[in-house]
Amino acid sequence: MVLSKVKIGQTVVVKGIEGKDKMKKFLFSLGCYEGEEITLISVLAGNYVVNIKDSRYAIDAKMAKSIMIEA
Repeated sequence: MVLSKVKIGQTVVVKGIEGKDKMKKFLFSLGCYEGEEITLISVLAGNYVVNIKDSRYAIDAKMAKSIMIEA
């Protein structure tokens, strides 16, 4: 399952990241990597606001679809 399918307020565990190395490195720099918990806060204008390690970030739909999760 991918992050873009998660309900608002749901906390999930990252299973992996698919996509190009540039995107993987960017998400890793935010603290988004395998085994890390991520919470979907809201979806605004196609951007996903997520909570990772007590910080909030806005990522686009393409990135949200590249984050594989286990619910």
